[in-house]
Order: sequence, then structure tokens, then C-alpha cells
Amino acid sequence: MNNLTAPRSRITSIDLLRGLVMMIMALDHVRDYFHDHAFLRDPLDLKITTPALYFTRWVTHFCAPTFLLLAGTSAYLMSLKMSKPKLSVFLIKRGFWLIFVEVVIMAFIFSFNPSYNALILQVIWATGISMIILGLMVRLPFTVILVTGLIIVLGHNLLDYPEAAEKGHIGLLWDLIHHGRFTVYSLDPNHVVVIAYAFLPWTGIMLMGYCMGKLFERSFDPSRRRKILITTGTVLTIFFVIIRWINAYGDPFPWTVQRDHVFTFLSFLNVNKYPPSLAYVSITIGPALVFMGLAENIKGKISSSIIIFGRVPMFYYVLHFFVVHVLSMIARLFSGMSVKEVWVVNFPFRPPFGYDLWAVYLFWILVLIIMYPLCKKYDKYKSTHHYWWLSYL
Repeated sequence: MNNLTAPRSRITSIDLLRGLVMMIMALDHVRDYFHDHAFLRDPLDLKITTPALYFTRWVTHFCAPTFLLLAGTSAYLMSLKMSKPKLSVFLIKRGFWLIFVEVVIMAFIFSFNPSYNALILQVIWATGISMIILGLMVRLPFTVILVTGLIIVLGHNLLDYPEAAEKGHIGLLWDLIHHGRFTVYSLDPNHVVVIAYAFLPWTGIMLMGYCMGKLFERSFDPSRRRKILITTGTVLTIFFVIIRWINAYGDPFPWTVQRDHVFTFLSFLNVNKYPPSLAYVSITIGPALVFMGLAENIKGKISSSIIIFGRVPMFYYVLHFFVVHVLSMIARLFSGMSVKEVWVVNFPFRPPFGYDLWAVYLFWILVLIIMYPLCKKYDKYKSTHHYWWLSYL
């Protein structure tokens, strides 16, 4: 059934922040496909990196936690429009859909390998599992969800100690739940699964995002909301500095003094994403909350353009990966590679290839230029139609 409706109301600051992190996320994926060091060197490895390369990677740390946080907030806002049983069913179904997207659609787009030799459980998988868990919990009292989220975010790094004692050899189930630092498991001689995102810490972030949704109820005073967001974000950022300086808890990898002050600072910032440590969450979510508090009244052409990306995050995520991969194949052909070389399906991508960092930024801008009209057109369609399947895209 096709129901035409007026465009649905949205919260500008949420869409603006989400759009900004989606744009930044594309930079990381463009770097993966186009930089000459991609998959050969870790851009956060202080022994071989440069400050420019380091921050090109580091700034993308804001993307996944912000995405999970705002996904939880969106779920809370949905709870204001539907019953808890209906919301529970929707979140569980959407969670399973996201897992399907990860293991079937994204696994193919990531490598264009129809044999699916490598299945990588990344952010969409973790979001799907977290959404299923949230769907099971939404019928519980709000306080239970809040306390559970706080326990996970604040306390999951306690698990680092027994994991370290086992030297990371903790088995598939625990890798899925908490450890999962790109651990590779063989399914058969020709197929592997790579666990990049262990879901439990990300679930904690989504639960906290759900609870943050209370600040965006219509009855909540906007000036009070802005004050709470800015204050909380500032406190989290200061908290990061304190726990990171103490160097005893909150991240499995302590910072160390390096060859100069610049690289010592980079070591201080080099917090663990897989899984997201307490320090990582503090330094990413903290500034994100401050931005949200300051962004409520931002207007203009630039912010309106960024918001377009934030209104269609799932559509953007799947399509931008496809665009980046296709562009990389075209670039390889123009570099002199044969069609056979370009179409090699060995994991993870194609034969070694890439450009200097400045070119990566040019390709990133090109990807955003391509994506903008597509996202704008899809957003217009989605805002004026109510097909059931649109809620899954």
C-alpha cells in the first residue's frame, strides 16, 4: 500500500551529528580502498605513521559509537509513538535484518566475491545484535535499561584482565561477546569469519543512547537539554583525560612516552576501538554530546546538506561502500591493471594499489559529491511515502 503523507518531523541536531559522522566514516573507507598503505600498515602504529595519516584514521573513531548511540536514541523516540510490545517486535526484526545485511549484502559489496570466502562481522552486525537485545529490554523499566547500559560501558574493561591472562585465546563465543580484535576463525578450507566488532560493549552504548532519548521528548525544555548535553559531554571528555592519565583502567593498552612530545600525545589518544574501551567511548561520545548541545540552532546551506546524509544512514552506508569499491576498480584500470587483475576476488580487495594521502581526500570528496544527490532523492521519497519496507532502509 502506498500512503502519501506530509514529511515527518525530525530532530535537526540528531540528523546533523549523524550526517557529519557518516561523512567522516566515508573517509576511512576511501582510505581503505585508495591509500597506498591500506591493509599493509596500521595508520595508528606510532612506529611508522605520520600525524596526518594518524588523524585521518583517528578522527573516524567518532563514527561507530555515535552511530550506535543515536540508533538507541531513535529507538526511544519511536517508543513515544508506538506501544512497547510493537517497538520490541520492530527492533528485533530490524536487528535480524541488519545481521542479514552484514553477512550477505555487505560481505559481497566489501569484496565483490560471490564465493563469500571471508565474512567480516563489522559495525552493522554489532548494531543488529545490540538492537535485538534492546528490543528484548524495552519492556523493562527505564531504570533497569539505564543501569545495565552504565554497567556495560563503565565495567566491561574489567574483562580485559582475564582475557590478557589467556593471551587472547578465549574462544569463538567470547570473541563474539567482548574480545573480537579481528580474530579469524576458519569455517572450512576456503571460508573464514573475521570478528571485528564484539557486540557487548556496543550494546552498552546503544542502551545509553536509548536512555538519552528522554532529553528529546517534546515536553523537555530545550535550554535544559542543551545544558545537560554540553555539561555531560564536557565531563566525559575530562573523564577521558583523567583515566587515560592514570593509565591503570579503561583501556587494555596503556599510553607510553614516545620519541617526542607529538608522538607521546598520539600515544595518549591511541585508545582501543576493538572492542570500544571506556577511554575510547569517553573521548568520542563526550565531544559528540557537546556538538549536539551546540548544534540545535545551527541553520544554513552547509548544515542542511550534511543533514541529508544523516536522514538516510542505512541507505548511505550500503550505497557509499558500493560507490567507493567501484571507483577503486575504475582507478585500478586507469592505472594500467588488466581486467583480470582488477577482478581478482582474493580477500580482502584487489592486488596492492594506492595513492598518496592527499589523493585519498580528493577521492573522498568525489564520493560525497556522488552520494549527495542520491541521498537527497531517496530522503524525499522516504519522507513522502510509507511503504513498510522503508523503515528498514
